[in-house]
Amino acid sequence: MARPESLTRDLADFLAGLSGRVDGRLLARSTDALIDTLGCMAFGASQPWSQAAIAHGLATGGEGSATVVGHRAKTTPAMAAFANGASAHAFELDDVHEEAISHPGAVVVAAALALAEESGVTSLDLSEAIVIGYEAMGRAGIAVGPAAHMLAGFHPTSMSGVFGSAAAAGRLLGFDAARLNHAFGVAVSLASGTMEFAASGGMAKRMHAGRAAEAGLLAASLAAHGFEGAADGLAGRYGFCNVFGTAPATELLTEALGSRWMIDEITVKPYAACSDIHPLIQATAELRAEHRLTAGQIDRIEAECPTKAATQNSMDGTTSVMAAQYSAQFNIAAAILADPGDPATYGPERIGCPAIADLQARVVSLRAAEQFDETYAKKMGGGVRIFLRSGEVLERTVHGQWGSMHDPLSPQQIDAKFASLVSGSAATDLAATLRSHLADPSRPVRGMLRRIGVESESKQLLPREKVQP
Repeated sequence: MARPESLTRDLADFLAGLSGRVDGRLLARSTDALIDTLGCMAFGASQPWSQAAIAHGLATGGEGSATVVGHRAKTTPAMAAFANGASAHAFELDDVHEEAISHPGAVVVAAALALAEESGVTSLDLSEAIVIGYEAMGRAGIAVGPAAHMLAGFHPTSMSGVFGSAAAAGRLLGFDAARLNHAFGVAVSLASGTMEFAASGGMAKRMHAGRAAEAGLLAASLAAHGFEGAADGLAGRYGFCNVFGTAPATELLTEALGSRWMIDEITVKPYAACSDIHPLIQATAELRAEHRLTAGQIDRIEAECPTKAATQNSMDGTTSVMAAQYSAQFNIAAAILADPGDPATYGPERIGCPAIADLQARVVSLRAAEQFDETYAKKMGGGVRIFLRSGEVLERTVHGQWGSMHDPLSPQQIDAKFASLVSGSAATDLAATLRSHLADPSRPVRGMLRRIGVESESKQLLPREKVQP
């Protein structure tokens, strides 16, 4: 008798079959992802919202074998995944799958690393788990219809992230396809997270990646103990894609499996801001450098972007750290007056700078443009038109920003970003040590963080008492 059709089971079949068979090129991608994400964790662990998440994790989890990055304490894998995921996603520095509009590193790496430390697996196991987790999270993210999903108010990272965490855990726990499918069937009941932070603030967004990492481990743990999930948790009638998506494309769960890889499509962020506005930052920064622009020369600025950015990234960026990181107007102004490549640009002592506020007010329009909607979110785009007081008009469009798969950072540039983020809290050659460790497929993961020093106390880079996210 033929088994009932299930796209979720087909995806689980493929992912479970990757154990010991992931191509070396993809394993190298996983190393880049781990290094970038660990840098984001080390930086983010010092932020006040991360400190709150870490305190919760340590109080809830108690003693365990999993490292909490930036701290000497260890806890259970689930709570380490929660704390480290929150730290990785703490300051808008973590990687992005543009089409899925989600942050896989903060979820998948946090979950995989926490479980790998406890289970005593090898570097190869960890690397494969990261590739598999990125694949599951990315597939869920693109299949739900991400733009409509996000505009409906769901936060994709915390929604699709549970599947990435569960898949990574499944690889480390040795799941067969049936067991992984049960984990997916459980994970759909744990997906959560809304975009209300973009409307009325608060810290909830900062912990979304950690919550997804923790929830995916819960789904995998339940499946490991025999708990059964829905047979088609992602694509079923009441599955993830059909319940949370108004324009789902469930065929993308399995389309081109084995030839299209989600980890190939990752953007590594050069700016600590929402990636949807990175093209606007880059376009403005390029014009500033090319023409040696100063704020005094500028009469007004007009910008064009995708509908999503025009809808959710138009705000006064001087009101909070998060608003600054999301505001298109603030970031355009900062690209003239500051350095968006420096996370300190978004510090509480800088976001209220009168000069930035004044120039932000001269960004007089932020309009949705069809040319950018046509490629959103697989290829991000944006353009600025700067009207000078001299009468000259400067224009620049960026379609496929620096750091994306269309203009990727090299491993050396990723290592440089990492070094800048861990400066003052870890050894200067840390990235090289990580790469050396991960290059040996038989080397145990347990103890890796202790040996490389990431667990040492992080330098606090923003004063916690002044931050109002």
